[in-house]
Amino acid sequence: MKKITLLLISFFCLNSFAQQYAQKYADLNYANNGKSYHTLDIYLPKVTKTIYPVVVHFFGSAWMSDNGKTLNSIGNALLAAGYTVVTPNYRSSSDAKFPAQSQDIKAAIRFIRGNCNTYKLDTTFIGVTGESSGGHAAAFCGTTNFVKQKTIDGITMDIEGSLGQYTSFSSNVHAACDWFGPTDFLIMDSCFTATKVNSMIKHNDAGSPESSLVGGAIQSNKTKCELANPITYVDPTDPPFLIIHGDVDNLVPYCQSETLNNALQSAGVQSEFVLAPGGGHMDTKTETTANIAKMVSFFDNVKAGITDVNIPYRNTFSAYANTTNNALVLKGISGLSIERFELLEVSGKIISQNRISNNQIGISSLENGIYFIKLYASNGAVYTSKFIKM
Repeated sequence: MKKITLLLISFFCLNSFAQQYAQKYADLNYANNGKSYHTLDIYLPKVTKTIYPVVVHFFGSAWMSDNGKTLNSIGNALLAAGYTVVTPNYRSSSDAKFPAQSQDIKAAIRFIRGNCNTYKLDTTFIGVTGESSGGHAAAFCGTTNFVKQKTIDGITMDIEGSLGQYTSFSSNVHAACDWFGPTDFLIMDSCFTATKVNSMIKHNDAGSPESSLVGGAIQSNKTKCELANPITYVDPTDPPFLIIHGDVDNLVPYCQSETLNNALQSAGVQSEFVLAPGGGHMDTKTETTANIAKMVSFFDNVKAGITDVNIPYRNTFSAYANTTNNALVLKGISGLSIERFELLEVSGKIISQNRISNNQIGISSLENGIYFIKLYASNGAVYTSKFIKM
């Protein structure tokens, strides 16, 4: 078990590269409490822009480490593509049990929005990615947009939390790339049996990473596992997903990714599952150059407003403020099956959100300025437009 633990902790230390960033802001405390496990680093790319879209990368350690923030091949590829990369620490299972980890990662995202002007962050796009337990974090962010708390069988968990100074900002994300993360703890051992891959860990054991996260053997804590499983929260409002897994992964079975992908697609969410032949857990046969490039293209496409490579959604609608009746008029939304909207400040702060019933939205409460509107369709597509109230 000691060898397994050392192996797990060492995974996120792989793939060191020469400096790919123009500037680094180190050890920023996103919870305003002085704890090292509540710090993050911000890396700005070398390309010169006024503001940069953001991808948050969560490290993996089987929830055994609370100080693993670092760049690797994934972060460097994103920097090269012009993204700011944010790498947060978050609490380990020995620091606190779930949902502490959810509260941490959401506080980090709120911090990003609250400090967008300070660090040149374009928070109209925030993607998340991560490997192993970091993949779990990325998937959990993606499936829990709009979820503040969740109750199952009388157990309530505070998913959002109230860490830090930026609780008025949204923790929602626009895209999620999950690299071989656990998504349904209770079927992990049965997955290995079905795929005939020999597991290095008995996940049902009381000392497994998942059991340590929820505070007891997973099969004796099924409700807590449900609350910690990203798959529990899947619904049609989830952002687009890319999920990548190796077919001989002997730590997290690939059916975890397959199952999440199936659930997302069944809910009408844009999702793609890539199974890497011969790929193990956090190795170069899974994190191939091609798969990393696919991740970058995925974020590029979602940022551009494309949620399916064959269906360009960019510029399919426009919005303008009608000063006569203080209404935002939407053009070109016929046939898009829009269910709800969000109004956002330039910083990414959500001003209002509601179901949509016609092609006009009241904006009498808005001060003059630049805003964004996001429309969410029933098929999972997300449409964004900028407007000016004068």
